[in-house]
Amino acid sequence: MTTDSTITIGLLLPDVLGTYSDSGNATVLAQRLRWRGMSAEVLRCTAGQAPPTGCDIYLLGGGEDTAQLFAASWLRSHRALCHALESSGVTLAVCAGLQILGRTMADSDGREHSGAGLLDITTRPRRRRATGNIVTDCHLPGVGQLCGFENHRGATTLGPGVRPLGQVVSGVGNGERPFARAAGEGALSERIIGTYLHGPVLARNPALADHILARATGAALPPLELPDQAALRNNYL
Repeated sequence: MTTDSTITIGLLLPDVLGTYSDSGNATVLAQRLRWRGMSAEVLRCTAGQAPPTGCDIYLLGGGEDTAQLFAASWLRSHRALCHALESSGVTLAVCAGLQILGRTMADSDGREHSGAGLLDITTRPRRRRATGNIVTDCHLPGVGQLCGFENHRGATTLGPGVRPLGQVVSGVGNGERPFARAAGEGALSERIIGTYLHGPVLARNPALADHILARATGAALPPLELPDQAALRNNYL
């Protein structure tokens, strides 16, 4: 498969939300396009730059509390970018990146802080930090199970217009109860995919990467035959 068009991937605030190597999601997406003979360009947008507003895909990663509050304020100050995240691009937001897209976040002292307001979600501190491997059944068609590593203290509540990315098989996900199959993980809206899974999540879950690429390109992508992919997933599931 070849194409003359270039898929642009906007990696937002890698200098602020780069604690857990989530920037690797950009590398995964770009390489999976190139393996298919398609062009990809990764635009790294750090805190001191004006963000791009015409990307096909946007990525937000994880970070600690101070970085998270800065990133939320930065997003609110760039309304054209928020409009692009909400209406034109396909966005993957991981951990803190997910939380800052919501309505509010509460810190460890219970003080509420505004998010970007792009998702009808709120996040409050859990009693205990959720740390460890997590497996979920993804709600996106054809993606199957997702695996990753969660390391967060947020308990995220979804509003009526948002559904979870998946249901927890093992781990914590959005809620307070570990190992509860009824618990949801992440968030889904028309343009935004949010998750607590690190790994980076797209390196561990190539079917999710291809789902994002198919949405961004508007076309079904031919499968990639990579012999180590199944072995990699078997190490985590």
